[in-house]
Amino acid sequence: MNRTRSSWDRKFPQRPVSRVTRSSSSQARPAHPAEAQDSGPSPYGKQRRKQTDSALAQDLSQMSVSGQGWLPASRGKPTKGSGHPAPEGRLTDSTSAVKSSSRGGLASVARLLKLGRCKNVVVVAGAGISTASGIPDFRTPGTGLYANLEKYNIPYPEAIFNIDYFSNDPQPFFSLAKALYPGSHRPNYIHYFIRMLHHKGLLLRMYTQNIDGLEKMCGIPDDKLVEGHGSFATASCHLCYTRYPAEEAKHAIMNNQVPTCTFCAATVKPDVVFFGEDLPQKYFLHTEDFPKTDLLIIMGTSLQIEPFASLVNTVRSTVPRLLLNRHAVGPFAKTPLRRGDHMELGDLETTVRRFAEMLGWSDEMEELLRSQDTAATQTLVSSTSSVSPCSSESDSLVSGGVSEQCRMETSRPGAQTGASSGSEETDSETDSKSSSSSSPSN
Repeated sequence: MNRTRSSWDRKFPQRPVSRVTRSSSSQARPAHPAEAQDSGPSPYGKQRRKQTDSALAQDLSQMSVSGQGWLPASRGKPTKGSGHPAPEGRLTDSTSAVKSSSRGGLASVARLLKLGRCKNVVVVAGAGISTASGIPDFRTPGTGLYANLEKYNIPYPEAIFNIDYFSNDPQPFFSLAKALYPGSHRPNYIHYFIRMLHHKGLLLRMYTQNIDGLEKMCGIPDDKLVEGHGSFATASCHLCYTRYPAEEAKHAIMNNQVPTCTFCAATVKPDVVFFGEDLPQKYFLHTEDFPKTDLLIIMGTSLQIEPFASLVNTVRSTVPRLLLNRHAVGPFAKTPLRRGDHMELGDLETTVRRFAEMLGWSDEMEELLRSQDTAATQTLVSSTSSVSPCSSESDSLVSGGVSEQCRMETSRPGAQTGASSGSEETDSETDSKSSSSSSPSN
């Protein structure tokens, strides 16, 4: 049964392609579903495999690419915000993180952009771009999401996103979903850098594996964004796919209730793509985008989940590919690198800031960030002022209801629209300023 996830899906009928579902990469997922990074007992009571020869080969490949003495990453204090393979995101202190001397590669790609050689940029991103916003990635030992699921009493970490397991027991996912629902985190510098690519007229499409919604929140248009693993913005029955109001589903989940389908009485869930589920129809835009892209930027991902893991290999062999990550992953872990492949390893946010500086975008980025901070502050102040007369719950209880002053304030025209219009003006000003300097050499 085909699943319609959004109005976009209804506009574009399903392409005559084979069914594609989300799954763990065969190389990334060991015989046992738990991660096999280190020897010793895992949090799920199984023995983890020792480092394999292929892992050693990857280490050696990183040594040869870096051109410097390579220091193994230690399990130190997590750093703020970084792309990372398996495990992705934060792993080590900046003093012990893997360093890359391939800065010539970053400069080479910046030069191509400034010369106007790359005008159709595709970005493929994973959880590592959101760690700077305070959202944990999935596979970092100790701090990653999969390392902190013991309390849910699941057989292996990925089971919490397995559709068959959910069908039998939805409670573990619903408990986790309370923390995953968007709203408590804000986009960071990396998200706004991708938005700047759009403002410059360079972004063909962004393919994200994330479900945090920060790409939309930072202002990347819906037509430029493919949320390959779905989102919390909509909800539907996991069995018959009947639509269900997203806010009602969220309210039920937040109140420890199980939303049920009004048609077949099966369990409703947010439209996050689980392992074993079909990817949204919009994902298949890659069949049009990747053949015409002239620069592929990969950031903050382990490239362990299919079909994203293979997607990066579908661009033409002459197209430059840039990996911004904590470690080399996927095809970038092989030696020698393919001609035109470049990578910059280390803290992701630091790398992106340096990239923006090379492109001459630093001032525009700072202006964009300031405008967003101002808009967020105005919204907060307006929201606070609109509810301040009602802040005393006891007053409302004593009066038997909401006070007259509260009703007058909340019904005052423009009480809450002022901040939103201010925000729109600020975004519009930023867009116009960015558009006026649309040349990549600025």
